[in-house]
Amino acid sequence: MHSLDHLVTLFFWLAVAALAFGTMRRARLWRAGAAAPFNWAQLLTVPRRYLVDVHHVVARDPYIARTHMLVAGGAVAAMALVALNYGLMLYRPLLNGALVLAAAVMLGGSYLVWQRRRAPLPRLSAGPWNRLPYTLAAFAFGLLALALLPSALLSGFFAALIMLALLAGTAELVLGIGTGGPMKHAVAGVLHLAFHPRAERFAPRAERFAMRSTALRPLDLAAPVLGVEKPTDFRWNQLLGFDACVQCGKCEAACPAFAAGQPLNPKKFIQDMVLGLSGGSDAAFAGSPYPGITLGGHSGGPEEPILPALLAPETLWSCTTCRACVEECPMQIEHVDAIIDLRRFQTLARGALPGKGPEMLGNLRETATQGGYDNAARYHWAVDLNVRQIRPGESVDVLLVAGEGAFDMRYQRSLRALVKLLQAASVDFAILGALEVDTGDTARRLGDEATFQAQAVRLIATLSTLTFGRILTADPHVFHSLKNEYPALGGHFTVLHHTVFLAGLASSGQLKLGATSETRTITYHDPCYLGRYNGETEAPRALLRQIGVRLTEMERSGLRGRCCGGGGGAPLTDIPGTQRIPDIRIADARATGAGLVAVACPGCTAMLEGVVGPRPEVIDVAELLAAALEGQA
Repeated sequence: MHSLDHLVTLFFWLAVAALAFGTMRRARLWRAGAAAPFNWAQLLTVPRRYLVDVHHVVARDPYIARTHMLVAGGAVAAMALVALNYGLMLYRPLLNGALVLAAAVMLGGSYLVWQRRRAPLPRLSAGPWNRLPYTLAAFAFGLLALALLPSALLSGFFAALIMLALLAGTAELVLGIGTGGPMKHAVAGVLHLAFHPRAERFAPRAERFAMRSTALRPLDLAAPVLGVEKPTDFRWNQLLGFDACVQCGKCEAACPAFAAGQPLNPKKFIQDMVLGLSGGSDAAFAGSPYPGITLGGHSGGPEEPILPALLAPETLWSCTTCRACVEECPMQIEHVDAIIDLRRFQTLARGALPGKGPEMLGNLRETATQGGYDNAARYHWAVDLNVRQIRPGESVDVLLVAGEGAFDMRYQRSLRALVKLLQAASVDFAILGALEVDTGDTARRLGDEATFQAQAVRLIATLSTLTFGRILTADPHVFHSLKNEYPALGGHFTVLHHTVFLAGLASSGQLKLGATSETRTITYHDPCYLGRYNGETEAPRALLRQIGVRLTEMERSGLRGRCCGGGGGAPLTDIPGTQRIPDIRIADARATGAGLVAVACPGCTAMLEGVVGPRPEVIDVAELLAAALEGQA
């Protein structure tokens, strides 16, 4: 034992005190938010959520996975050993030996961080983040020297160097949380995992994929503030979640609006919410700005309105609600929930909805259709197909709900193909006919919770008077609303997407399909509201394999597929960019050499078919199956 041991002990407890003070200081900002459930016992969930859920996302990039395991694993082990050996004044050589191993692991991770920062990806933030390799390495070097050097050298000049190295590394962590530095995520991230606004995201994997946590929560329309106007209107655990951001930019790289040059970057959006929490200007942001909006022109504070001072309205309305940002976020931050909360205030309290949104909402309120149509015309496409319309008192196994797209002639081709398949499989089904109204999905995504709830209550009341076993729809947005969002308002139904239902019929032999005569290369586009929102990526592919299709997958597919640009009411708000999102998606399809893009959503069909110039043909999976059923391409 030598004098430096006692100095390290003193230094350790000072660092603990500084960390506690900084955490309490930051917690005061979080606590300024609105109420949310709280239970200290939730801290016990952190190890599993960190080791399973966080690393499930991190592992998609093997380099970063290795880096994170070395840095974080080494650092946590090292700090635990310092606490044990020096904090408790044991000063055991054996524990120092373990400390050497932990510090060496951390040093190896620091080297990998340095390598990544030498030629950083565009999505990575610079500024304070660029010092991390050096402060992390300084901490690891200090620990190695403390544990390895003989006692004779642990004094004077060498002792001062060791303490300076430990000070540099320790300050990064213990001061980071209080000052808002990069390492604040180490504390905020742990607490965020414990008190996450969507705790159901961390259910066992089988349950999580059976029902992904993607439904919006109902807004109390009697609340004094409808939605979020200022940072403190967010729930406190949402504010905590914003602080957990590591500015890795994976959300930025995944965002279709950012790729299209629209004024949205989900990473900067989260950092703007952090800025609003603590107050200040965005001039110091060290990442990619919103396309077309220069840094330094926006500022805010905890009690100041977020729009337009901190956030430009165009940024808010660029989002397609595709959840690509959420899917890619290693810290499990809920970007889309925050955007919808802000939209709710703008729409309900200010009436500040841009583009054709107000016209659509007016149509919904007057006619229960987005286009102002006569509901009786919703099923005109089926008049020659001998389709039964359900009546009160009658019983049917499958109730077909077409959705708003049924007024569109292109989608009607898909619906007709679906009906032919159901008839060929002798399914006992009926349609809603004039009883069907819009589900309110688009209104909700645009922030008009009042219209959504009115539509939902009306449709739930109608469905409750009817006798049926299951609801079937070919529209993923209708599917998501009925399956995941209506239960909160009392609508509990068994809902199936048409690809899932048809896949079941085909696998059981009830639907007999031949081989397709299609010779073109085929790729499949995953709808966001079927894939990311509901975890269904296999059923459409299984159906295509059933008719002999060998898919050529796009680079971004499955749960990581690129949005078509049609969600969240984006076609109505119509925020301009440097290119259109569907053009980017069609470019993805062209890169595969495909001559045909199979789809499973009327919105995706409309967006992709709207691309000007040479492009692959866009066909719903049901249309391909119907052609195989008939034995012709």
